[in-house]
Amino acid sequence: MNWDDRLDQWDVERELASRLEDSDWVTLQEAAARTGVSRAALRTWYRGDLIPSRLVDGPHGPQRLVPLAMVAARAGESPRLRRKWEKRLGEEALVELLQHRIDDLEARVAALEKRDPTGRRGSAPG
Repeated sequence: MNWDDRLDQWDVERELASRLEDSDWVTLQEAAARTGVSRAALRTWYRGDLIPSRLVDGPHGPQRLVPLAMVAARAGESPRLRRKWEKRLGEEALVELLQHRIDDLEARVAALEKRDPTGRRGSAPG
């Protein structure tokens, strides 16, 4: 290995260490819930050294922790998971849009009720 290769490797290791320091380490269950990645996939990833992991003492024995930011980044590279997120975000955006529409309609109904407190439609002076 020449010096340039070693320096490149060192830069990569430094970048990885900096990412890990800034990331929250979470249990496999929490990582799965927050990213949509199955726990089986997470186990495959850390066993294959695709993501780092730590084994810590938990309330019921040893627990495996993984850095959430790296799980999310790796999950973002998966076309299947990306489609799942886009669908979820699409549904959330639709709900948000419908909520704004409901709020607008409620405001219009309230304004109409202020003009005619009796609630009669098309009341003409008689």
